[in-house]
Amino acid sequence: MANTRLLTLAIAVVALGLGATLSAHHSFAAYYFEEQMIEVEGAISRVEFKAPHVWVHVDARDASGTRRTYSAEWGNPTRLERDGITKDTLRVDDLVHVWGSPGRTPSEYRLHLKRIQRPSDGWQWAGRQRGR
Repeated sequence: MANTRLLTLAIAVVALGLGATLSAHHSFAAYYFEEQMIEVEGAISRVEFKAPHVWVHVDARDASGTRRTYSAEWGNPTRLERDGITKDTLRVDDLVHVWGSPGRTPSEYRLHLKRIQRPSDGWQWAGRQRGR
């Protein structure tokens, strides 16, 4: 009887732990129109290279010509480092082209980064690089 209670308690603790872990990571489709793609061209104003996702903020003009800051949510820093991307890869004022899925709330000017390119030296990233 005591063993059954202990087993039940252990299962409950594991289930609660798994539930917390799963809810901590969101589905990008909940926040972005993953079936759509937009392009933003401008200067980097800030890079946040920290978990759970790297953010690249780009000052660019919207469709009406108004200057906006677009926030591009990238991958996990550890995964990006496997592709050779570090906190020093992109710098403030770098001119970049960014492609990504637009956010579900247009007034937030967010996108889920799918590709980024820095024309000045030809550097680019277009998804996970295999074979590294």
